[in-house]
Amino acid sequence: QVQLVESGGDLVQAGGSLRLSCAASGSIVIFGVMAWYRQAPGKQRELVADISSSGSANYASSVQGRFTISRDNAKNTVYLQMSSLKPEDTGVYYCHARRFDGRGYWGKGTLVTVSS
Repeated sequence: QVQLVESGGDLVQAGGSLRLSCAASGSIVIFGVMAWYRQAPGKQRELVADISSSGSANYASSVQGRFTISRDNAKNTVYLQMSSLKPEDTGVYYCHARRFDGRGYWGKGTLVTVSS
């Protein structure tokens, strides 16, 4: 069994910063792509950023230049550094990790609220 546990969500003012973490526990698994998604109230879940096992990252255009995704393969942990936060960044942020055989796992999410 693999579990992903997110942390770091909080209430922050617009322009502020937060760092989210997602740690994998349970069975020893080597992940390929790890990613952060978010879901705003009343909207569909969307990809925020992803990162390959070699460190190649991709970002949604809405967060490009403000967010940075990184990972520590030894700790099976992925991070999301968020800066210059905007009210539209509000939502539940979910971690996703995919094994090289294609099986994926979701965390339960952490809430980020950005006040104006």
